[in-house]
Amino acid sequence: MPIQILMPALSPTMEEGTLAKWLVKEGDSVASGDVIAEIETDKATMEFEAV
Repeated sequence: MPIQILMPALSPTMEEGTLAKWLVKEGDSVASGDVIAEIETDKATMEFEAV
């Protein structure tokens, strides 16, 4: 079932980011706290966790 995922702001001034790597395969179970992706900006790369 598709769901919408909002990209978190890595800083108060962040305006855009890039989904650098998707870490979960289609059909995999995801629990709160699991890292599902890596988000990259011009200044940092951050792991994105499921809530």
